Amino acid sequence: MDLHSNLAPVESLIGVWRGEGTGHYPTIPSFTFDEELTFTNIGKPFLHYQQRTWGPGGTPIHTETGYVRVVGSDLVEFVLALPTGQAEIGEGPLIPTDTGFSMSLTSQVINSSTAKLVELTVRKYVVDGDRLHTSFGMAAVGQNLTNHLETNLVRVGENP
Repeated sequence: MDLHSNLAPVESLIGVWRGEGTGHYPTIPSFTFDEELTFTNIGKPFLHYQQRTWGPGGTPIHTETGYVRVVGSDLVEFVLALPTGQAEIGEGPLIPTDTGFSMSLTSQVINSSTAKLVELTVRKYVVDGDRLHTSFGMAAVGQNLTNHLETNLVRVGENP
C-alpha cells in the first residue's frame, strides 16, 4: 500500500515494536511490564496506532488505540482513545535525527464522568533505527506532571 506523502517523515515508525518497560507514580507501587506498539499504514494521511501492555505472567494491563497525523513537515498530532475513560489529543514537534526522529506530544485530555482525573499527558518517542524509546508523563489524581512510564522497544515486524 502506498504511503501518503504527509507520512514520509515518520515512515520509520511503521511496524510492530516490542520490549520492556518500567512504571512508577507517587500514588502506586513501581512495576515492570511488556509492551507492544503497532503503527499501521492504511494508505490515508495518518497511521493507525495500537498499544498493548502485559504484566508478570502475561496479565493484560492496558490498551489504547488512535491515530498519528503529520501536519506540514514538523508537527505531529496524536489522537487517542483509552478504555479508562480518557481521550487525548496530543501535538508537538517532529525533529529529524541522523538515525530517525523524535517527537514530544503534549495532550489535552478529556475525562468521562466516571474516570480518574487526568489533567495532562506528555508522550515522547525517539526512533533510532530499529529501536524505539518512549516515555509518558502524566498529571493526574492531584499530582503534578510526573514521569510515569519508560519503555525500550525493538522492531519485530514490518507493516502489518
